[in-house]
Amino acid sequence: MTAHDDERTAQLAQSLSAVRTRLDAAVDAAGRRPGDVDLLVVTKFFPAEDVARLITLGEKDFGESREPEASRKIDELRADAGGDLGDVAFDMIGSVQTKKARTVARWARAVHSVDRDKLIDHLATASKSALDDGERSTPLGIYLQLSLDGDPTRGGALEKELPELADRVEASDSLALRGLMVIAPLDGDVDEWMARTAQAHERFRARFPQATALSAGMSADLESAVAHGSTCVRVGTAIMGPRPLISH
Repeated sequence: MTAHDDERTAQLAQSLSAVRTRLDAAVDAAGRRPGDVDLLVVTKFFPAEDVARLITLGEKDFGESREPEASRKIDELRADAGGDLGDVAFDMIGSVQTKKARTVARWARAVHSVDRDKLIDHLATASKSALDDGERSTPLGIYLQLSLDGDPTRGGALEKELPELADRVEASDSLALRGLMVIAPLDGDVDEWMARTAQAHERFRARFPQATALSAGMSADLESAVAHGSTCVRVGTAIMGPRPLISH
């Protein structure tokens, strides 16, 4: 390992510790139990070497948002690990083109950005194929993305559209409904957006009680998300640092 590698590992360790401290404090402030909220480290744009460093630091749950970048990265990590990454898992948190469903189903534990029926159908077919081929051992987890402001450029479905989408997920043996995902709009008060998210999730769970997961909160707003019931925060910048000038 070079001095540069040592420096980067130390940098990641420091920022990871700071985020873990923030998350623990947020969980405590919300009166929730330790371990109630998972940390998904968002490693998009960063190389496989950084993911490997984070694994050595004890992290096991990662988020990627671009295909085929994610496939290349995960294949590289598997090759370096002799083909087995153990309990390390990767979730797809970015928008998914239907033509990429097959490759995403090969590596993703769950997809957090599902917002339309056509995508559900493609993911169901892709996950079934991956299960049949032994490329995965469990159904593909599905988070339905809720749009809080109705902006089509940001992805997500309106709340009134969620039950029909959830029924479609439930109809597939190769998919598993996990819950909802939100990205708080940049305008407005984040606490208000997160409060609306919590209310929508409560209504959704009344119909789909098994959909207990809520993927909400990022580097800037994780405290608010935890206070309003998030079970998974997706943190990239606060751990990884600024995006590299050259993406991998």
